[in-house]
Amino acid sequence: MSDNAKIKIGNKEFDFPIKKGSVGPSVIDVSKLYFKTDHFTLDPGFTSTGSCESSITYIDGDKGQCYYRGYPMDTLAEKSNFLEIAYLLWYGELPTKIEWDEFSNAIKNHTMVHEQIRVFFNGFRRGAHPMAIMVACVAALSAFYPDSINIKDPEQRRISARRMVAKIPTLAAMAFKYSLGQPFVYPDNTLDYSENFMQMCFAVPAEKYKINKVFAKALDKIFILHADHEQNASTSTVRLAASSGANPFASISTGFTSLWGPSHGGANEAALNMLKEIGDVKNIPQYIKKAKDKTDPFKLMGFGHRVYKNYDPRAKVMQRTCHDVLNEIGNTDNKLLQVAKELEKIALNDEYFIEKKLYPNIDFYSGITLSAMGFPTAMFTVIFGLARTVGWLAHWKEMMIGNKMKIGRPRQLYTGPNPREFKELSKR
Repeated sequence: MSDNAKIKIGNKEFDFPIKKGSVGPSVIDVSKLYFKTDHFTLDPGFTSTGSCESSITYIDGDKGQCYYRGYPMDTLAEKSNFLEIAYLLWYGELPTKIEWDEFSNAIKNHTMVHEQIRVFFNGFRRGAHPMAIMVACVAALSAFYPDSINIKDPEQRRISARRMVAKIPTLAAMAFKYSLGQPFVYPDNTLDYSENFMQMCFAVPAEKYKINKVFAKALDKIFILHADHEQNASTSTVRLAASSGANPFASISTGFTSLWGPSHGGANEAALNMLKEIGDVKNIPQYIKKAKDKTDPFKLMGFGHRVYKNYDPRAKVMQRTCHDVLNEIGNTDNKLLQVAKELEKIALNDEYFIEKKLYPNIDFYSGITLSAMGFPTAMFTVIFGLARTVGWLAHWKEMMIGNKMKIGRPRQLYTGPNPREFKELSKR
């Protein structure tokens, strides 16, 4: 392969370097394109444009594989735990026993939030969507913890990151409790990460809460599967916000904002609502027909992926986890799961789905699982954001080190009016 790519414009030919990553496709470095040619590239949705170099997550969409720092993500979901993944994404390596003890204890020591945040919650309307609360509260952390917002100080970066990993579950549980009109439950640092979150969500002061180990393990897997996913919309949003030098809490809050969209973090909620709409296996044929009809607005949610052109590896883990949870509650005859299983069977065998590579993705099963565990649909995206925070933080840190931070400034193809003269109101 040539080390350069040639672009011909008119009678002139220009060379641009080809860069090779450790794995995956090579890239043509067009950062000097405008300088050399007086032209920009146009790539709506950035389907063929790399915005950065990263060593955190790699996705092979054709093979249906995802790796965190070189480790298969599905293997980590089965053998590791979420806090260990948080450490891996931040530091680049799995922790030793000494490193694990220090890190996990530090996270536990940061789980409580400033007591004045309780007052902050009172400003929200009682029925406010938990994601609206999260967007505001995560950004507001910079007002409560101004001692760790200097992005040029490695120690402050470390402290702010650990604070968010520890406190965002507390804020998420508070948002849930606030929507129910129930009192907040303080964190219990004798519990592990997922158990603590479940207790803060479902315990009440009037009675002892018993943690379901199957649910806690399932939730931990959900956290791992959502921890990072390369340069998706929310991660790219965090990077773009951070490129201006915004403080870490403000930067991460933009991730929650982007994640809130139904095409991103809200997809599992949409998938569950779709399964409820179908309702019964006998209704599937008519909905499959609607999905194939280009004139029908109906869309099968939970199928296909922007990157994966094969079976989503996260969906396989999520399917097993879903069965574990339903078996635990004795709900193996769950109608939604029956609909999901039949839809999956069709998607893997129907020529229409195979041709368009519309394989089931993680959203297909995660909504059923979270619902069975007792979470309302409004909390699905919050839980996604809680997990993705560790990925956002890893990407944020990656930008801070070396000379990698350059303010994002996409260009455009202008299609508006040509320059024109202003006319006074009386002459228009």
